[in-house]
Amino acid sequence: MINAITGNVSITAELKIKETVEIYTGLSAIQQFCDDMNSEEGCLFAIAHQDNEAPRKIILWEIYKDKAAFDAHFIADHTKAFFSTALTEFVKAYETEPVANILKGEIK
Repeated sequence: MINAITGNVSITAELKIKETVEIYTGLSAIQQFCDDMNSEEGCLFAIAHQDNEAPRKIILWEIYKDKAAFDAHFIADHTKAFFSTALTEFVKAYETEPVANILKGEIK
């Protein structure tokens, strides 16, 4: 969902570190991917969280300044490189919006 006021795109994505990959190796690659995302011109925020009960489950929170920045993320060399490593499986992603923005009437 694109924020009607700011134009920002907020994403919550779930990845799973493959069973054949040592967890620390997967976490290191994911952290580097977040660092690379944060260097993208249009990425406002990217952070990874590990599930305490399922350590191979990783949740990414990403905010892009607009749809163009979000689209550019997928053609960035570091994005292609991360997914080519095949260390993780993509589980699902959601476009999300902070509830506070909805309650303030910024989103309908």
